[in-house]
Amino acid sequence: MGPEALAQVLRPLAEMFDAASYPDLLRGLASPDDAAVWRLDAERAVVLTADFFPPVVDHPYHFGAIAAANALSDLYAMGARPLLGLNLVGFPETLDPAILSEILRGGGEKMKEAGAVVAGGHTTTDQEPKYGLAVLGLVAPEAVLTNAGARPGDRLLLTKPIGTGIVTTAHKRGKASDEDLQAAIRSMERLNGWALEALRAAGPRLHALTDITGFGLLGHAHEVAHESRVSLELEWQRVPLLPGAERYARKGYLTGGGARNAAFYARWVDWEAELEGWQRDLLYDPQTSGGLLAAVGQDALPAVVEALERASEPASIVGRVVEGPPGRVVVR
Repeated sequence: MGPEALAQVLRPLAEMFDAASYPDLLRGLASPDDAAVWRLDAERAVVLTADFFPPVVDHPYHFGAIAAANALSDLYAMGARPLLGLNLVGFPETLDPAILSEILRGGGEKMKEAGAVVAGGHTTTDQEPKYGLAVLGLVAPEAVLTNAGARPGDRLLLTKPIGTGIVTTAHKRGKASDEDLQAAIRSMERLNGWALEALRAAGPRLHALTDITGFGLLGHAHEVAHESRVSLELEWQRVPLLPGAERYARKGYLTGGGARNAAFYARWVDWEAELEGWQRDLLYDPQTSGGLLAAVGQDALPAVVEALERASEPASIVGRVVEGPPGRVVVR
């Protein structure tokens, strides 16, 4: 579902559950973020999210691993440690159950890598396979990371290259090389937990954090800017791309989600750089299990970059936070 339609269908729920009536709900519909956060007591808060989707790659095991990494990413974006997950499955009766076993194995092994456990789940019959998880994590209330704390002067760090939607679309049309597809799979399967640990080198100077998923880099950048009441500047030349992403974008292997993102978020984007259409398409491209976008105080930047390099985590400085109209994103 595109961002505009999603905002419309969620509006009645946001009105039904007044945030003032739920003081322990630290992040919910009233403050859009990557996951819900509920304070248990002074030392603990639970973080909960759910995500599932149809296959983005053909191989069942890799599909399962990618879906699990994607669900876990929302917990990491809130600073939480994953505890457990519940499988969410839609599966056709016409397909071999061994395929589902491989999907679940891929998801289970990725959860185990994250130090979490799969504790159950729910399955239903569907015409198209779908898989994901509801995942739960734990964080201290004062350590919750949100998309709402970016400050003017912060630098923006992106921890994975973009282009998964375009590369996988090219794959579905039989146009992606195996090398490019495998690079995209490795990126999507990579847990964001390792990058989170490196980003913690900033300490309290890690001001805001989100993960880049279905709304694309520009959509999620807008959310950070809007929630933080600031503007962001992105530098196109610094944005890392997956192998093959430029080639496939130039050929027009685009997603419907990217078009919906552009239609909704364009009102907040100013193009100071003279970009071609394919470049704009990549910035709106929906990402599956994309990287983390962090707003880091400039004085903490050297320590964070060193920690990311030491952990062999890909990261690029892609822009900065500036004073300006809340929600505005300038692409230079």
